[in-house]
Amino acid sequence: MEKFTLGIEEEFQILDGDSLMLRSQMSKIIQDGQIILKERIKQEMHQSVVEMGTNICENIQQARDEVSYLRQQIIALAGNEGLKVAAAGTHPCSHWRDQLITPDPRYDQLIEEMKDVARSNLIFGMHVHVGIPNREEGMQIMNVARYFLPHLYALSTNSPFWEGHETGFKSFRSKIFDKFPRTGIPPYFSNVEEYDRFINVLVKTGCIDNGKKIWWDLRLHPFYPTVEFRICDMMMTVDEVICVAALMQCIIAKLIKLHRKNQSFRTYRRVLINENKWRAGRYGIEAKLIDFGKEAEVPFKSLMIELLDFIDDVVVDMGCRAEVNYVYQMLEQGSGADRQLKVFRETGDLVKVVDYIICETSKGL
Repeated sequence: MEKFTLGIEEEFQILDGDSLMLRSQMSKIIQDGQIILKERIKQEMHQSVVEMGTNICENIQQARDEVSYLRQQIIALAGNEGLKVAAAGTHPCSHWRDQLITPDPRYDQLIEEMKDVARSNLIFGMHVHVGIPNREEGMQIMNVARYFLPHLYALSTNSPFWEGHETGFKSFRSKIFDKFPRTGIPPYFSNVEEYDRFINVLVKTGCIDNGKKIWWDLRLHPFYPTVEFRICDMMMTVDEVICVAALMQCIIAKLIKLHRKNQSFRTYRRVLINENKWRAGRYGIEAKLIDFGKEAEVPFKSLMIELLDFIDDVVVDMGCRAEVNYVYQMLEQGSGADRQLKVFRETGDLVKVVDYIICETSKGL
């Protein structure tokens, strides 16, 4: 069985140590961090965001060690500057207009092209790369894996607040990102040649300068031999991150296993999958998603049990039983959004919500 390597990228909020509002002060953190972490710590467009990315991980246990280590490092680096670190899809009460843009030609070009759509994109996600044997097989697997994106998204929902008010969504982050072009559930491609032709047309016509400006929820990476899951909110705890990453790894492993036996899971149209994505963003793990095979609404928790059954045989191969089974605890305790809302119901104070997120970010380290 192939290893299906993992790489995990997390986007962290940098906060003022006293007010707990977003603080545009990542430059010293990046400067000091790169001495030790090299390319594993990166700047983002807003100066209140820092991205941390693991090395290529051979298995989920190594991924846990990397994610835990990087969280320890970013918390320590921020602490040296009197700052705090939080892991959530949006900041509950900070405003994007108060945040500075990082000086960089790439970001300058993005701002010039998209104006306030880019400036207001003050959101935080988690991206997971899963290694694939080759691009053609990766393309076929990506087509099928799209169906499971709302399942993973619902588990990750962690952005119920935006600019100081409750949005009614468990993930408002995706609503903000929807304003960007080339986002959302990817379309179906019959083969990798068709996909490459699509990218080349966009480059040739000046829509993009390279494939990295395809910001779909799942994409065949333009430079690495990976399928990249991009749909998830930034999640609070290491346990949640590792559970969802293990699910992603197992979905890819299972679909490739079926593909090589000339079997497959059904492929569904993007317009149908979008219905489930909307429900997942609105209601999180409390959603009723559509089982398109049965043509019926099904409670999300039931669909998760079906997903666990579907991947069960490869869970053994991947050696991630404990990590995958953490999903039961996630269903019981609620997503990050559910827990944020619980704190807000109890306190009526969004700063208390931020304080809770900060504590959860370092949980178990």
